[in-house]
Amino acid sequence: MIRTEGLCKVFLGNGKAGKEVRAVDGLNLEVQQGEVFGFLGPNGAGKTTTVRMLTCLIGPSAGRAWVNDLEVGKADLAIQAQVGILTESPGLYDRLSARYNLEFFAAMYGVKDVKGQVEKYLRLLDLWDRRDSEAGTFSKGMKQKLAIARALLHEPPVVFLDEPTAALDPEAAKTVRDFIETLRGQGRTIFLCTHNLDEAERLCERIGVFRQRLIAVDTPDALRRQLFGRQTVVHLAAPAATGEIESLATSVRALPFVQRVELLAPADAQGGGRLVIALDDPALRNPAIVQALVNQGAQIQFVNEMKHSLEDVYLSLMNNGAESTPGGAQ
Repeated sequence: MIRTEGLCKVFLGNGKAGKEVRAVDGLNLEVQQGEVFGFLGPNGAGKTTTVRMLTCLIGPSAGRAWVNDLEVGKADLAIQAQVGILTESPGLYDRLSARYNLEFFAAMYGVKDVKGQVEKYLRLLDLWDRRDSEAGTFSKGMKQKLAIARALLHEPPVVFLDEPTAALDPEAAKTVRDFIETLRGQGRTIFLCTHNLDEAERLCERIGVFRQRLIAVDTPDALRRQLFGRQTVVHLAAPAATGEIESLATSVRALPFVQRVELLAPADAQGGGRLVIALDDPALRNPAIVQALVNQGAQIQFVNEMKHSLEDVYLSLMNNGAESTPGGAQ
């Protein structure tokens, strides 16, 4: 549905001595039909530039790209007719009513049933009661919902969302996320640029971590496993001297499926320390670990699997940069 091969964009600096700025460098990526794909990276990483190339708003400096089997640079008008785009800034006509804003853009898209489509999306996004209010009187959240309606009027199979919940209050952001879930249920392909890692975790089947080049691409869970493996945390009851904990750790290390064991301080004043145990399958192996510890006289408070956040994954990849390329990143 979306495919790039060596996609690059270089901007020329100002003046004769201006340096070239390579915003996107050799992007190789494939997004499947019906997938919600998260494109994550810091400010200035080239995410918006990538979206602008894929929606034919600017041309690439090198490489090729296809959207819905149409090639960028050769079928730009056809691509633009099949994509919807929401930018971080809604870009509405503030003096026009919500309804007339949508009617204007629907006519530009060549929508057959303009009034019907406008009413459909105003109702879906809970804006029908404000249809005759000027867009300039709307809150930021309402403007963002109106911009989403504008992006969908022509029923595009591919939707690009660039920071759709940026600067929205929690209620408005939830409304936008819920609507993205609805779009996913309709089988649309969604390319989501976001700084909100919790949002990416909840909405995206796969994510790509990007900083001029694609550092990694995979599901969040697969990236966690590749970067950190799987770990069981055993919380021990107090009291437990350092020597006693070392003895318990030694008994666990002797188990054939244990990869490594790390000793940590108690999580609170009531605890006796923690064992962090790297292994292949916590659900399968934990009973044997508990049995080995109990045989050594350990008093166990509880056992859980360590869960690394998507933030941990993102920061690890950003810090390692191109040296870390799990998931077949290019």
